[in-house]
Amino acid sequence: MRALPLLALTTVLMSPLAAAADPVIFAAASMKTALDEIAQDWSETHDPVTISYAGSSKLARQIEAGAPADMFISASTDWMDEVETSGATIAGTRHDLLGNALVLVAHDDVQTTPADLPKALGQDGFLAMALVDSVPAGVYGKQALTHLGLWDQLSAHVAQADNVRAALALVATGESPYGIVYATDAHAEPHVHIAATFPEDSHDAITYPVALLNTGADAAGAKAFLAYLTTPAAKKIFAAQGFTVKP
Repeated sequence: MRALPLLALTTVLMSPLAAAADPVIFAAASMKTALDEIAQDWSETHDPVTISYAGSSKLARQIEAGAPADMFISASTDWMDEVETSGATIAGTRHDLLGNALVLVAHDDVQTTPADLPKALGQDGFLAMALVDSVPAGVYGKQALTHLGLWDQLSAHVAQADNVRAALALVATGESPYGIVYATDAHAEPHVHIAATFPEDSHDAITYPVALLNTGADAAGAKAFLAYLTTPAAKKIFAAQGFTVKP
């Protein structure tokens, strides 16, 4: 696979850690737009929370290494499974919060099917994706392209980014003409266009599990914020950004 220059591929979405009294939330990068809005509403009547965004794989590894987080929201059940197996989750707090869809986005307003990509990319075009062997959006994208019989043709054109929002940024700035991201990412970025939606049966179900962690400093605050994520107000924001809200 070819790669774009390092600076283009490393968008840092991690926020500075808060004071010990504030709950620290580790959340998949694709949740940033919706979760920032929810956290802002929450802070009007409660102590603020600090949210650190990155690829689910990176966050999971930090939690396993002892990072002081109170809650983890993953874009992959596999990475939540790993954190749970490590003993970092609080028993009985894990549940599925959201769902999402996988889309092909373009910098220009064009209708292009995945099958058209080999021709559309030509010799020099890049297809922006999150890390295809670890970050959930990249894993789902590779699954979809493999299911459609396109991975072998396109793998040499994939530009891998640290997380899905970094892949989105490559398309938004025109560095890559196409990318594979979540539907919610496309909704949040006005400088990309959805060219096609991947069939649901072309990849594993996109599920966002959440759980409280025993590695943080404010379990009570995190528990209250977790409850707030299931209120009608929070659900409305998630739905407006394109997430499927789990029962």
